[in-house]
Amino acid sequence: MGFFSKLFNKGSEEAKGSAEDFMSLVQVYFQSIMAINNGITNIRAIPDVANFKRLFKIPTQKGRLGLAEKSAAKKMLMEDYNISENFFTEIDSSIKKNCRKPQDVQTYGFQFQGFTQDLMMLIGNLMQWKIRIPSAFKKTLYTMTEKTVHDISTKMIWKKDEIHKTASSVRTLKERLGFSEQWMTEFVFAILLLAKKDAKKNKKKGEQIDKK
Repeated sequence: MGFFSKLFNKGSEEAKGSAEDFMSLVQVYFQSIMAINNGITNIRAIPDVANFKRLFKIPTQKGRLGLAEKSAAKKMLMEDYNISENFFTEIDSSIKKNCRKPQDVQTYGFQFQGFTQDLMMLIGNLMQWKIRIPSAFKKTLYTMTEKTVHDISTKMIWKKDEIHKTASSVRTLKERLGFSEQWMTEFVFAILLLAKKDAKKNKKKGEQIDKK
């Protein structure tokens, strides 16, 4: 697993890491908030935070697990991936609303995972060729992503049954978890850009191997 594989290379083109690194940091932020809100003291209960803490040698702040890790993950996401302050505000609000006791944490984790996986699957099916737009045209890609997210959030009838069912599930979880279209767009757009970068990088590696 390429856990935070490129975050050490500050100042280079590789500094923004991969889609996997991005998702790992988002998971660290989520788990840190849950640890703070629910007084979690067993680091084994939050494995992504444990890996992050060990990898970056982050000391525990004020004797509370999650405080320093939350700040560090947020800083990396904002500086290396251009994530907005509102992105974190919505996560904080969502967790506060849905994780009122320690027993809620696992359920919330499953719901968020299902929500984001179904959302990305829909994006792949609905955007198709649009995803292949060169990264240089970021504004165009963002606008198309924004429109697709809006359609998923508001369109009630879809021609394909599997799309209809998945979109319905995403809308239900969107309301339950409390995320806005803006949050969904920012999340999806970040992953699309990183996935395109990963694909380009892998293609280049493949060409280098073929030449040997």
